[in-house]
Amino acid sequence: MDDDSRREQWLDEAAGPIVRPYAVTRGRTRPRGEKLDLVTILVATGRIASDRLAPEQRRLLTLCRRPCTLADLASELDLPLGVVQVLLGELHHNGLVEVRVPDLPAEQPDRRLLMRVLNDLRAL
Repeated sequence: MDDDSRREQWLDEAAGPIVRPYAVTRGRTRPRGEKLDLVTILVATGRIASDRLAPEQRRLLTLCRRPCTLADLASELDLPLGVVQVLLGELHHNGLVEVRVPDLPAEQPDRRLLMRVLNDLRAL
């Protein structure tokens, strides 16, 4: 069987990948530990990864060589956010990625400024 016919088994032109998300996460539906936020920044720790990692987890580790948000990682892998959260939760639990919470500003932005921006966006 050549590469093209193997690819056809796992891809449907209209529906996309045939492999369901729960197959990628091995049936897990929730991440280990705390749930990761969309803007959570993740970075690989540099520890040696096990050979038992899924291909998607290996790809995540490669992408996390540079700090990256959860939203960007999900977009890059073209997987549902929940699936990426589960995969990253396991990587974090195993010490392969570090979670960094973005610094929040000490003071809240001016409400009038935010309303002006919102009104200008609506006007577009």
